[in-house]
Amino acid sequence: MLLEVTALCSFADYFIICSGGSHRHVQALAQHVEETLAQAGVKPLGVEGLEEGQWVLLDYNTMLIHIFLQPLREFYNLENLWSEAPKTQIDTDVNGPNALTSSQEPLSDADTDPESSQ
Repeated sequence: MLLEVTALCSFADYFIICSGGSHRHVQALAQHVEETLAQAGVKPLGVEGLEEGQWVLLDYNTMLIHIFLQPLREFYNLENLWSEAPKTQIDTDVNGPNALTSSQEPLSDADTDPESSQ
């Protein structure tokens, strides 16, 4: 999920929020993001929580990337905390025809369920 928080806070323009199914998965996702962006010449200002693998925060100045262990994502519910922020659902199938869906409102199950469009 991409949240545009430009109008709501002074420390970032965007949050990317995603989750993994295990500590190792969260760590692997964070390391992959960091390595991929480093190959493009983009280095984080800071990385927090990588050792624990529960909630990793990658700080890229105007973009903060939050990678949660799924139960922690549900507990902290940043999407609800920043509910006024415009949201863009990021499809995990980056090759799909609708990789990004922009919305001012939370997405319904019909918006995110691939079987509902068939």
